Amino acid sequence: MITRQSIRDIHGTVIELPLSVNQEDIIQPDTGLTLLPALIDPHVHFRTPGLEHKENWRTAALAAIRGGYTTVFDMPNTIPPTITKQLLHDKKALINAQLKEVNIPLHYQLFFGADKNHLDEIANVKDEIVGIKVFMGCSTGNLVIDDDESLDKVFRLAAENDLLVAVHAEDEEMMHARKKEFADRKDYAVHSEIRSIPVACAAIQKAIALTKKYRTRLYILHVSSREEIALIDAAKQAGLPVYAETTPHHLFLDTTSYEVLKGKAVVNPPLRTPEHQAALFKAIRQGIIDTIGSDHAPHTLAEKDQPYGACPSGVPGIETTLPLLLDAHSKGLLTLEEIISLTSKRAREIFRMSDNNDIVLVDLNKIYRVTDANLKTKCGWSPYAGRVLRGCPVYTILGGQCYNIA
Repeated sequence: MITRQSIRDIHGTVIELPLSVNQEDIIQPDTGLTLLPALIDPHVHFRTPGLEHKENWRTAALAAIRGGYTTVFDMPNTIPPTITKQLLHDKKALINAQLKEVNIPLHYQLFFGADKNHLDEIANVKDEIVGIKVFMGCSTGNLVIDDDESLDKVFRLAAENDLLVAVHAEDEEMMHARKKEFADRKDYAVHSEIRSIPVACAAIQKAIALTKKYRTRLYILHVSSREEIALIDAAKQAGLPVYAETTPHHLFLDTTSYEVLKGKAVVNPPLRTPEHQAALFKAIRQGIIDTIGSDHAPHTLAEKDQPYGACPSGVPGIETTLPLLLDAHSKGLLTLEEIISLTSKRAREIFRMSDNNDIVLVDLNKIYRVTDANLKTKCGWSPYAGRVLRGCPVYTILGGQCYNIA
């Protein structure tokens, strides 16, 4: 059973659990656990439909619960991509069936893919989606908006339908030019040269200009550098509805990771040098970075072991994000209030979500070793394998049901 004396909020105050939670069947007494709101991941790729050899909603739901997440927003770059109302409904049916199989009522919402040949579909789904995803540069899949006319239309339609636009901000034309410039390089680290910081900044500037034009709500995904932060800060200071997300891999991996991780370190946008990590942590403290999205993007080990150019971009992360953040807290890099803001509070505000009673109970002092063998994600590996972290989730409570994840 749980004793009320054993559960505290982040300020150390003894609290009572929500009434929907069965307090008779949860935890051993006197555990000294700390209660946080259950996490919201605004950026996942759970690979259904069409890419389920990498992940599906059965395995991903288990991984989410283990990471302290009870709400996720899934991206549209699947096979087929989510670019019509019918495809959206088909995807939801598959997701619901898979969640039912594992009996995990994970909360989820879906992003709708911006495709230049199906932009008229946006108005048809405006009440069924969490936002529109725009790939300004190619990533996994073939969704890309690489011409100014289509991009302008997306922002206009989003504003007319009161929808948020989430952008993968990398300039496609600049990337093509840099691929030619670095064509003789075959090492994994060249990824950070091809998809350089100016490539990201050019796309962000374009997206911010369209937000200024139409007052479209703009959510900039996986912010990775000091220069991107400066552009976002200026937009916020100008009163524009611009929001910024960063990722665990941009906070906790850097360009030195290529040497050890090789293809496992390839992500879009790419890893940056350590000074940009410091800038991201500073931007969190300043309130410029609003959220953290795991960008959980699993690929098989065989896929990631391919040479550069054939190796797909992306890493799994939903199970390890909270332990990494708690470890950063133990080192004085983040406060618990900042973790709550990054992982739930700001997402609720930005995406206009109602509250729920889901919670995660964490042990701030428990030592957690990341091992591939203990992961729930179908891909079965983590770029953080071998790390020893202080702090991890122990119980996730979703809809009154307690999941022991220690």
